Amino acid sequence: MRNPWTTKNPFMSIWLSSANKVMGSARGQATAAAKRQVASFQADAAKQVIDFWSGKTIAPPSRKKRPRRG
Repeated sequence: MRNPWTTKNPFMSIWLSSANKVMGSARGQATAAAKRQVASFQADAAKQVIDFWSGKTIAPPSRKKRPRRG
């Protein structure tokens, strides 16, 4: 007698193949988004370091404006 749990089920095979495609696509999208986010963070951090060492972070004191007499 054949064991029904070990026989091939074509519907299960189709369903698992489809699920595998969807999950692969979702994983690719998530990986791409994470890489974009990391690249953006690194570019921002590099800009902050360059601005700090070049003295851009220290702004000259602003002059107070006199009120206009009208």
